[in-house]
Amino acid sequence: MELVNDPAGVEGTHLRIAEIVHELYSRPDADSDTVIAELAEHAAVEIPGAQYAGVTVTRNGKQIDTPAATHQWPILLDKIQQRHREGPCLTAAWDERTIHVEDLETDERFPKYREDALAETPIRSIMAFQLFIAGETMGALNVYSEKPHAFGQETKVIGLIFATHSSVAWNAARRDEQFKKALASRDVIGQAKGMIMERYGVDAVQAFGVLRKLSQDSNVPLYQVATDLVAKAQSPGS
Repeated sequence: MELVNDPAGVEGTHLRIAEIVHELYSRPDADSDTVIAELAEHAAVEIPGAQYAGVTVTRNGKQIDTPAATHQWPILLDKIQQRHREGPCLTAAWDERTIHVEDLETDERFPKYREDALAETPIRSIMAFQLFIAGETMGALNVYSEKPHAFGQETKVIGLIFATHSSVAWNAARRDEQFKKALASRDVIGQAKGMIMERYGVDAVQAFGVLRKLSQDSNVPLYQVATDLVAKAQSPGS
C-alpha cells in the first residue's frame, strides 16, 4: 500500500497517530518520561520499515541522552554519537531536517560513527526526524532497521507526522510538570515565609528578603532553602 499516493491513506494514518498521542497525553499518569517512552514504542510499530525506535536529545551539542528507546541498539548508537560528536540523529536534531541513511555499509557522511556502528551493532538503515523541543534542547525521533534500504518515502511521510505529534505531546507533558513544580515551589516558599514572619514579626517582603539572603550566602537555591526550613520545622523535636 503506497500511502504517499493515497491522500485518504495518509489522512487515516495521521488521524490514527493523533488518536494515539491524544489518548496517551490524556491519561492521568502520563508524565513526560512515560509519554516519550510510549511514543517511541508506537513509532517502532507505526512507522513503516522500523524495527526499533529511539529519541536522541542534546543541549548545545555537548551531552547526548536517550530518554526513550525500544531496544539496546538506539542507546548504543547514541553513545557512539556522543563519542565522536557526529551521526545522523545529531545532524537531524541540529540542522532541523530529516536524515536518511539507506545503507550504513556505503554511507560516507559520518565516517567515525559509521565504523563503530557497523562494528558494534547490526543496524544498517536509519531515518531520523527532527523534534521541536521547547528551550535550548534539541532532539530527534529515530527509527532503525537491520536491513539496508528498509525505509522509503512512505516512512518519511509517516515519520514526519509522528515526529510532529510527538513534539507537541512531549512539550505539553514537560510544561505540565514544570507548572506543577512551580506550584509546589511557590507553596513551600510561602510556608517558609510564613514561619519567618511569625517567628520574627516581619512582613512578607522582609521574610522573602531573609530567604533570598540565606540562599545567596549559602549558594543554595531559594526553593531548597525554603524546603529545608519547612522540613526542619516539621521534624520531631524541633
